[in-house]
Amino acid sequence: MAEPAPSAQYRAHFDARVTFANGGGLTAEGFRIDLPSADADAATVGRLFVQHLGLALVGSVEVDNLQIVEEAHRGTRGIETAPAASGRRVIDLTHRIREGLVTYPGLPAPVITSHLTREDSRSHYAEGTEFAMDIITMIGNTGTYLDSPYHRYGDGPDLAGLDLASLVDLPTEVFHLTDLTTLGIPAEVFFDRDVRGKAVLLHTGWDRHFGTPAYGVDAPFLTAAGTDYLVEQGAVLVGIDSLNIDEVVPHGERPAHTGLLAAGIHVVEHLTNLGALPPSGVRFTAAPPPVEGFGTFPVRAYATLD
Repeated sequence: MAEPAPSAQYRAHFDARVTFANGGGLTAEGFRIDLPSADADAATVGRLFVQHLGLALVGSVEVDNLQIVEEAHRGTRGIETAPAASGRRVIDLTHRIREGLVTYPGLPAPVITSHLTREDSRSHYAEGTEFAMDIITMIGNTGTYLDSPYHRYGDGPDLAGLDLASLVDLPTEVFHLTDLTTLGIPAEVFFDRDVRGKAVLLHTGWDRHFGTPAYGVDAPFLTAAGTDYLVEQGAVLVGIDSLNIDEVVPHGERPAHTGLLAAGIHVVEHLTNLGALPPSGVRFTAAPPPVEGFGTFPVRAYATLD
């Protein structure tokens, strides 16, 4: 059955001037907020602007240069994402693994060989019965994968030591950052939402380059300040649809891996299809097999929407 097309979503682009009843004011240029529908007027946009920022004692709001644009919601307070028409949906966020796939430039690609072919298996079973048994040789950093603390720290929990409850059906906040003007994702983009106890998924759109040389050049990443904030705020997992959660530079310090994994926060890299998710109301799962003495392994990452 084909997945139903999502309903159109709209955002307002505008300038605003706010005066406060107790003195002072605030000016915003090129501000953007989610809208419940395309027919919002300036008064509605002004009200939503005040609510989104949580402004108190507002005396007046003026909105200029208003444009209503069909655009995916980013998570404005008070704007609910419309539920899926057919109820619960499962959205795959995983790159497929195939022989020869280059996930990270310089790392080996998977090699798939046959241990027992269907033809050879026929001599082992009753007539009409056959099986295929195959071998895959690959580095743990293949496709969409999860990093456990053992990946960074020798005394940290390995894949077998992870609490399954910390990997399955996690309440999630999705940050759509495809129009960010910097490669580094700053802490400030997280300030408008509560991430405690949640998975945080960073949608940069870089997955469009996956499997091409462009994927390894100037990829978006989480800054050290952004890492510190997510640790302080109690996130439980951070995922990104880019080459690496850290900036990839020679002899780099890797502050995101260092800070997140030290705090026991799982890292999932090379996600895809995050643009199909609303900012909130999602639950995320990414569980690797419990391999002892191993720090990184591919996962089947997916989101559920009710």
